[in-house]
Amino acid sequence: MAERRVNVGWAEGLHARPASIFVRAATAAGVPVTISKADGNPVNAASMLAVLGLGAKGGEEIVLASDAEGADVALDRLAKLVAEGLEELPETV
Repeated sequence: MAERRVNVGWAEGLHARPASIFVRAATAAGVPVTISKADGNPVNAASMLAVLGLGAKGGEEIVLASDAEGADVALDRLAKLVAEGLEELPETV
């Protein structure tokens, strides 16, 4: 299973707008991805309610994981989005 550990770059964490941006990117990734807090249970990264339910705060470490073919590329893109706290989806997602 491929995984990326990254700190949340959005000051407000994965709430409301940042969560929406992340979920859209996870859905567009084309592979199933899970997200969890470093010490928590993984949830579906394409589910807005699941991502909001994590309560991930700014600076907190999260884990992105997938065992699908092509997961490395998708996880790299999602990790970059989360780490940099981007306000819009980059064209490469």
